[in-house]
Amino acid sequence: MNLVEVWFGIVERQAIRRGFFTSVKDLNAKIRTFIDGWNNRSHPFVWTKTADEVLAKANRKKTSNADHQRRV
Repeated sequence: MNLVEVWFGIVERQAIRRGFFTSVKDLNAKIRTFIDGWNNRSHPFVWTKTADEVLAKANRKKTSNADHQRRV
């Protein structure tokens, strides 16, 4: 899942679901209010590992020699 899908999921859960909207203009206004509030509360993501540490874990060798192929 990419971050756009995550973002729209958050908007849907926190701003749209169980809402009552009298028009598309009203829905747009509620979403804009949510986004403005989100942006006011936002803060930068803080990395806890270096890029080298992340890449080392992502590229590590497999430790299992398990053969998962079906034998006939």
